[in-house]
Amino acid sequence: MISAHDLSPAQLAALLAFHADAGVEWLLEEEPVDRFAEFEAMKAARGNARAPARQIAAAAPASTPSRESRAPAPAASAPAVAIPDAQAIEEARFAAESARSLAELRVAMEGFAGCNLRNSARNLVFAEGDPASGIMIVGPMPYADDDRDGQPFAGRLGEMLTRMLAGIGLARESVLLSNVVPWRPPGNRVPTAREADICRPFIERQIALAEPKHLLLLGNFTARFFFGGNDTIHQLRGEWRELSIGGITVPTLATLHPQDLMTAPVNKRFAWQDLLAFKARIQG
Repeated sequence: MISAHDLSPAQLAALLAFHADAGVEWLLEEEPVDRFAEFEAMKAARGNARAPARQIAAAAPASTPSRESRAPAPAASAPAVAIPDAQAIEEARFAAESARSLAELRVAMEGFAGCNLRNSARNLVFAEGDPASGIMIVGPMPYADDDRDGQPFAGRLGEMLTRMLAGIGLARESVLLSNVVPWRPPGNRVPTAREADICRPFIERQIALAEPKHLLLLGNFTARFFFGGNDTIHQLRGEWRELSIGGITVPTLATLHPQDLMTAPVNKRFAWQDLLAFKARIQG
């Protein structure tokens, strides 16, 4: 077993990021817990609970079922019917296009049941910040802290983003923050192509309603979602592109996600180059 003291800061950050991506959110209990003893106690309790039931069943005389006992058991409740992907996409598009403001769009998304991710997520994570700023920053999806707090870029990743923005003279309250997918996937896994397609009308409508003058995309999934293709974020970053969404064209730049910087601090220099280019463009 490797001790944490034997790891470099970069290796330790990468290990913690791996655990976070796997869905591990709490590493320590307040008091030590003997899980082996706890498991044995649970087995013993289950065995003791089954013993009286077996004794009663063995002692009960056989009898002919009464008319009441022969009555059919009540039918189990029907499972929720899954909405086909094509239908879910059409419903999402209709709900998004019907919204005339960000507030209306949020209500529409809260009532949307066509994406399976909402069944495991705690909260809808909607856009937050100043839509009148002309600057919109989009990430891939909510993480554990975002899902818990119901806001984009919460927790440690949010702190990292706050520092990234402060480096170019921006406060997170002065820009509009959002995600491609508004519900956290279980275990922070990458959203599937189908989930992304279902959520596409919502993020595109957010952009169309906010009408940003500049758009910053964070991370590999986000850049691929908007630009297409299978290139990595290192191939897509740092190059301005014109993105046409909802009848508007927005100058768009992709850079690394705060998670990329925390996992591999060497990425900070690449993100810093991109942020300086973003600053020069918005001030130009």
